[in-house]
Amino acid sequence: MILLDLRMPRYDGLWALRALRDAGIDVPVLVLTTFDDDELVLEALRAGARGYLLKDVTLEQLVGAVRALRDGGTLAQPAITDRLLRAIRGRDPGALDGPPAQELTGRELDVLRLMASGYTNREIAAALFLAEGTVKNHVSTVLLKLGARDRTNAMLRALHHGLLG
Repeated sequence: MILLDLRMPRYDGLWALRALRDAGIDVPVLVLTTFDDDELVLEALRAGARGYLLKDVTLEQLVGAVRALRDGGTLAQPAITDRLLRAIRGRDPGALDGPPAQELTGRELDVLRLMASGYTNREIAAALFLAEGTVKNHVSTVLLKLGARDRTNAMLRALHHGLLG
């Protein structure tokens, strides 16, 4: 896992993300920065970052993000999610288009809400008293029903469809 700032001397974080992607290096990258500019967030996610946090997060939030990425998840800091959605809608009107979300079951909504809060599969399993394999199945179903490619996209599509509000 790589913790990456976007502003660094010589080469910036976006350059590093693109270099990793272009080299075919598949390592989870968590952007940890003071820059919460919408365009930087979008560019970092497009370049391959799997998580984006501002440096004002608590140690607990940082540890949770590291665990989420370690377990194959993605994470966008809840404080920037609304702005991120507005940015996507404003700059790429079709980003959240596609087939409408299929109706989620109550359990799938529970899993989705915990996913949106940054919980790992293991943490969701503990919170809902389920086996981790069952949670993985629910996560896959949620992604499929929302037409999402990953957890971050699922969260954005869920917000777009009013499933988390």
